[in-house]
Amino acid sequence: MEPNHITNITHAIQLAVAPVFLLTAIATLINVLNARLGRTIDRRRALEKMMFESADNPKRVAVLDSERALQIHRLHVIYWAILSAVTSALLICLVIVGAFIGALLEIEVSRLIAVLFILAVVSMVFALILFLREVYLMIDAHDVYGEALHVKPTLSQERHSSSIK
Repeated sequence: MEPNHITNITHAIQLAVAPVFLLTAIATLINVLNARLGRTIDRRRALEKMMFESADNPKRVAVLDSERALQIHRLHVIYWAILSAVTSALLICLVIVGAFIGALLEIEVSRLIAVLFILAVVSMVFALILFLREVYLMIDAHDVYGEALHVKPTLSQERHSSSIK
């Protein structure tokens, strides 16, 4: 290898360090979103069980169903946030690959790398906006859940819950 070639590769390694830190941040966001996805799925299942158990109380079922609809909306928002974050991570990986290909083949790829990086950041912005939207939906779901707590169970539900204890 020529000294100039080694210098190019060394420079590519230095340029790849910042995107690697960004990948770590994206992976952390995906982990947080994945945990929220799991909790939302668990909550939706619990709501469906409560709706089944409250079948003879239409008012309570209606309140629980409105929260279930909100949880389903949360699931969709989280899905799109994860998709956007993963897209950002893949674009960052392409930035790193592009930097190394440019250094190894000694070709001009700076515009391509710049476009890929801009797309990655835009995708990350969408992921963060969707994450923020999901947080607001969670707060709304908490308010709806508070309403559900104030709807009195029917007499048969009270007997059922006391027989379980």
